[in-house]
Amino acid sequence: MVQQLPAADTIPADLNHYGFKTIPDVLAYVVKQFGARPAFTSFGRTIDYNELDRLSAAFAVYLQKETGLQAGDRVAIQLPNLIQYPIVLFGILRAGLVVVNTNPLYTPKEMEHQFNDSGAKALIIHKSMAHNAEKIIANTQIEHLFVTQVGDLHDFIKRNLLNAAVKYLKKMEPDYNLPQAVPLREALYQYDGQQPAPVSAETGDVAVLQYTGGTTGVSKGAVLTHGNLISNMLQAVDRLTVPGVEWTETVISPLPLYHIYAFTVAQVISLMGGHSVLIPNPRDIPGFVKELSKWRMSAFVGLNTLFVALCNNPKFPELDFSNLKFTASGGMALNPSTAVLWKEKTGSEIIEGYGLTETSPAVTFNPPLKNRPGTIGPPVLHTDVRIIGVDGGDVPQGEAGELCVKGPQVMRGYWQRERETRSAFTDDGYFITGDIARVDEAGYFQIVDRAKDMIIVSGFNVYPNEIEDVLTQHPDIVESAAIGIEDDKSGEAIKVFVVSSNPDLTREEVRDWCKDKLTRYKIPKQVEFADELPKSNVGKVLRRMLKDVPSDSNAA
Repeated sequence: MVQQLPAADTIPADLNHYGFKTIPDVLAYVVKQFGARPAFTSFGRTIDYNELDRLSAAFAVYLQKETGLQAGDRVAIQLPNLIQYPIVLFGILRAGLVVVNTNPLYTPKEMEHQFNDSGAKALIIHKSMAHNAEKIIANTQIEHLFVTQVGDLHDFIKRNLLNAAVKYLKKMEPDYNLPQAVPLREALYQYDGQQPAPVSAETGDVAVLQYTGGTTGVSKGAVLTHGNLISNMLQAVDRLTVPGVEWTETVISPLPLYHIYAFTVAQVISLMGGHSVLIPNPRDIPGFVKELSKWRMSAFVGLNTLFVALCNNPKFPELDFSNLKFTASGGMALNPSTAVLWKEKTGSEIIEGYGLTETSPAVTFNPPLKNRPGTIGPPVLHTDVRIIGVDGGDVPQGEAGELCVKGPQVMRGYWQRERETRSAFTDDGYFITGDIARVDEAGYFQIVDRAKDMIIVSGFNVYPNEIEDVLTQHPDIVESAAIGIEDDKSGEAIKVFVVSSNPDLTREEVRDWCKDKLTRYKIPKQVEFADELPKSNVGKVLRRMLKDVPSDSNAA
C-alpha cells in the first residue's frame, strides 16, 4: 500500500474563520484587535502588541536588507525567556525565513549538530552562551550572528545596570571572540518604523524546525508548517475557551519558549489578547515566587515538577490566587497527588493535556468545564486518535495499545530524514507516537506507559542511547546502559550502569565526563558499576531488566 502522509498545508475552515494563512497573519490580527494591550513581560520590561509589531517588523527589514538570506533559509534562536524572543521570532517569519528553536542549555557539541542538521545560516544568541558558539561556529554554515543581553530593551540606566549585574556580579557572561557578531539592539533599532518587503508565503510553507530526540539518540527536526501551528493554536482556542472567562488576562509562562508546549501556548495567548509574564529562571523557586507576588495571575501554564516545587515553598500559599481561573499542565505526566496539592494551595484545578513535538503539540486536552483528573482528555477538534495493538489493528475500548494520531497539526515529517519519516507513520497516514494509552467510554484518554525506553526529566525527553554513546567514549568504559528512575523533583532521573575496565574509576569521574558533553538534565544522577549487562540472544542490552536491579546505596 502506498503511504499517504497527512496534509500539512491546510487549516480546517470551520476553525479558521479569521482567514489566517501564515503566522504573521496571526500577529496582524492581534495587533489590530489588541494593539495597546500588554503582550510580554520579562525582567520588569513590558511590551504591548503594537511594540511587538513594530520591532519585529524592524528586525525583518534588517534580515532582508543586510544579510542576503533568502526565503526558506533557516535562522536559529538560542535565548532564554526574554522579550527579545517573540520579537525575533515574528521578525524571522515576516522575512519569509524558517525558525530553528534551540535549547539554551545545549553544549557546543549539541549546538553544532542542530545547526548543521538544520543548515542554519543565522543565529540569535544570548551573550552568556556566545562562548559556546565561538567553539563551533566555524564548523557550521552560520554566516550572521546576533548577540543580545538581558537589559537590551530597557531604558539607558536600567539596561546598563542589568547587563553589568549579569556580567560582573553573577559572572554569567564568559568572554568570547566573535568579531562578526552584531548587537541585536542595533539591528532592531536601525530600521525602527519601517515595514518589511511583502513575502509570498503559503500555509503549507515550513515555519519552524522543532528539534526532538530520537530513539537512536540523534536529534531530529520536526518540520512544522504555518498550517500545522495555526491549526493547533485554533484547536487549543476551541478547547480551552470558556464563555465569560477571560483566562488570558495575565498568564504566568515559566516554560521555555523554545519548547513546543510554551511556543504554541504563547501563540494562543496572543490570539486571545493575553499578557504573558515570562519567567527566565523557574528553577530559582524563591525568585519565582517573588515575581508571582507582583501579579494578579489569571492563568498558569506549567508542568508537574514546577507545581510540586512551588507548593513546597513556604511563601507560595501567601500569594493572591483570587483571579486564577485556569492552570494547564503538559510536557510530562501529572501526578494525582500534585493535582490535589495544587488545588489545596491555589483553589485552581489543573487541566491536563497531551502532545508531542511532532504534533505542534496538542493532541488531547481536558475541557475546562468537564475535566477528568487522571486523564489527558479527549482529542482536540479535527484530530483522529487510534489505539493499535501489536498486529496493527485497533484494540477494544479500555485496552491498552500504541497511540496514533492524524490531524492538521501533525508535522510534515522529519527534516531531511525520509526513512525516519516513513517509519513514523502508518500506511494510512497516522503518526505513531510511541506512547501506550487506553480510552474510556466517554472518549477520554489515559497514558499508561511509554513505548521503548525514553526518559522524561522535568518535561524534557532524554534518550538512553545518547547517554550511552557519551559514556562509551570514555577510555575506561567498556559498555553502559541508561534507564529512568523515579525522582521526587524531576519526575524521573537518569541512572546508568557502567562496565569498566578500570577498577579505580569513580562515580564522580563518570559524572564529570558527562558534564562536558551533555546538557545538565541529561547528566546521570546515579552511577552503578556492573560486571556485565543483561542482553538478549542477539546481544541487545535489556534495559527493562535493569529497572528491577536493586540500587546500590553508594550509586547516588
